[in-house]
Amino acid sequence: MGEETEARLTKLETTIEHQSNTIDEISAVITQQWRTIEGMQRRLDALATRFVSLEDQESAPAENSRPPHW
Repeated sequence: MGEETEARLTKLETTIEHQSNTIDEISAVITQQWRTIEGMQRRLDALATRFVSLEDQESAPAENSRPPHW
């Protein structure tokens, strides 16, 4: 092979290596973000359940209590 072909091949190999590293870094970031989103979703679901439970408790009439005008 000629020098020009060698240089082009080396440049292509270098470019591919950089792209491969970038893809691996992006994949790691996406994985971490997905874990964060899943954790936030679990907390949101727990808070929504708790909120509904508190609303149910609040809306239930109190038994054996005096009317407000007493």
